[in-house]
Amino acid sequence: MNLTKLFPVQKVLDERIMDKHPELKGQNNLDWKILALQVELGECANEWRGFKKWSHDQKPRTREILVQCDLCGEWTDYTHEVEGITVTKNYLLEEYVDCLHFILSIGLEIKFNRYHWIGNYQRPETITEMFLSLFDEIATFSNYVKGESMEFPWLAYSTVVEAFLELGEMLGFTWEQVEAAYMAKNEVNHERQLNDY
Repeated sequence: MNLTKLFPVQKVLDERIMDKHPELKGQNNLDWKILALQVELGECANEWRGFKKWSHDQKPRTREILVQCDLCGEWTDYTHEVEGITVTKNYLLEEYVDCLHFILSIGLEIKFNRYHWIGNYQRPETITEMFLSLFDEIATFSNYVKGESMEFPWLAYSTVVEAFLELGEMLGFTWEQVEAAYMAKNEVNHERQLNDY
């Protein structure tokens, strides 16, 4: 896992967003980025579906269901060919890397641009507990950065990152999958900025 190499990639996207939205320059952008992370984490949990005890359909949205292809409009499974292009949908992974975009962006916001494993996070036993714990760690980080002293924001931030990486492992993602999906979504995010998304 090399999270450090993704910070410069995220920085380019963040700068492009700032150029498109100059009202964001020179202000504290942590609040909305933290909220965006929490929303994306909720969307990730929604695609995981394991907490939906009221439903008979609790399978994660990876490749088990039919979806409508963005390229051809056909209803199909997650992977198929369209004009020589392999179309793959993994909604759970997509939501996970949406979270990763905001985690990296928050790191850059607090002047944190490289990461190494500290090992200060205790992994819960279940994925449900993992999601709840990650929400708690994000809230703790948010409260910390709002406090009087932001002397060591990287410590609370590192705990969020470790919890997030543990979640990815519990969801069954390899780092190679996460990195590839991050790069693909980063490209989509750049295209969205070009098209005034």
